[in-house]
Amino acid sequence: MSEPQVYDIFVIGAGSGGYHAALRASQYGAKVAICEKGKVGGTCLNRGCIPTKALYSTVKLLEDIKQKSKTFGVNVSEPVIDFAQAVERKNKVVDELVAGIEGLFKQRKVPLFRGTGKIVAKDAEVNGESLFQCSVEGEDNVELYARKVIVATGSTPAQIPAFNIDHQKILDSDDILDPNFNQLPQTLLVIGAGVIGCEFANIFANMGVKVVMLEFLPSMLATEEKLVIKELQKSFDELGIEVNVSQNVISVQATDTGVIATTCDASVPKEEVENAEKRTFEADLCLVSIGRAKVSAGVGLEDLGVEIERGAIKTNPKTLETACPGVYAVGDVTSPIMLAHVAYYGANVAVANALHAIGGFDVEPKECDLSVVPYTIFTSPEIGSVGLREEKAKEKTPKVYTGRFFYGSLGKAKAMGEEKGFMQVSADASNGQILGATCIGEGAPELISEIALAMQNKITAEGVAETIHSHPTISEMVLESVEDVYGMAIHKAAHRRK
Repeated sequence: MSEPQVYDIFVIGAGSGGYHAALRASQYGAKVAICEKGKVGGTCLNRGCIPTKALYSTVKLLEDIKQKSKTFGVNVSEPVIDFAQAVERKNKVVDELVAGIEGLFKQRKVPLFRGTGKIVAKDAEVNGESLFQCSVEGEDNVELYARKVIVATGSTPAQIPAFNIDHQKILDSDDILDPNFNQLPQTLLVIGAGVIGCEFANIFANMGVKVVMLEFLPSMLATEEKLVIKELQKSFDELGIEVNVSQNVISVQATDTGVIATTCDASVPKEEVENAEKRTFEADLCLVSIGRAKVSAGVGLEDLGVEIERGAIKTNPKTLETACPGVYAVGDVTSPIMLAHVAYYGANVAVANALHAIGGFDVEPKECDLSVVPYTIFTSPEIGSVGLREEKAKEKTPKVYTGRFFYGSLGKAKAMGEEKGFMQVSADASNGQILGATCIGEGAPELISEIALAMQNKITAEGVAETIHSHPTISEMVLESVEDVYGMAIHKAAHRRK
């Protein structure tokens, strides 16, 4: 009889949170195993962040050539998009990164089991030690034991029955990023004008597709600053994107020639929808981008007394441990903030706490703190935000100063031909603590990280302003914005605040 396989940590799911947890634990010298039923890297790498940014990079280059070449003194013929080639490049980027993660598993001696992971029992005795009995079923069929388990099973596009997603003409985000999806439609209907919908609308409109968006709420990107939405709307208007807000999509049907969506005004009560005035929208294809559903079924958690609410695994918000001691959960399957970088962070917390509980590892326990989380949106222009929006900051703080600076007034931005957008920073007038910031324009997702760092480390707006920023750089947007909190931005007419 073979010796049972025993690990310090078994990770279920090799998406952003899972692979990060496995590699981090291995760095501390832990014996770790991980399983994955699909490709490593999960949603972000295979069907989300990375493939969309690869396509975004294609349209950004196309956009730059179209808008800048003549004024920059570069004469080129009219550029033509080769979508199949763009998809091929996107697929190559994804494949190389997947191979990179698998290579790290091998280098750090972390076995990757191909299949669906499950916790079979929590009190299996092995060599006098009480362990979790786990299994993997699929390409690999394995029985193993672990001292701790980290669940990182992620999420999947939400499936709404009324939308009849057939994965042929009515698509979700997985479908439209499929490696074999390489033909552009002439027209695209996008249901949902949140982050996912706006990013795809921007990509396809830049490629010459006529895009029509349907949004239930009275605004696209409803959680962003009103000025940011206004700035993005101008860009969408230039691209010919038709944004229809306050639309309740009643049904979506595939037809012989494409798709047709039927809507009514979102203010109509549910019981009156049938008799309400309707609108119809037609297109070649429809993309449904109305959120994601957490994947927690089939892991064996219910038998362990782990609380699951609408698919979300409930954890201690500080330690990320579930109601079953020794079982942790990270990433989309538990966090209300479904972002890859939050999954990375949660993995660090769960690993530290799991290994500290086991003992014998040089690691201190950690507490999860999601009070400062940057958000990014890759449209044209790009968007980054962190902390409270200005209106919310004013609701919570007696007196708020807000600084704002525009790309058009920055030397480097003007030299680059990137004059769209602005950055704004809100701070507590009493002590200068930064409460939140938002930015729309070139490099916004990178710029917002400096503000996130300041907020996390309690650096005031004045403290950021006193930090020398290299010139000429786009990072001076941060400098000028925090200086304007006090009315002291050099390149802006403003009154000093005392």
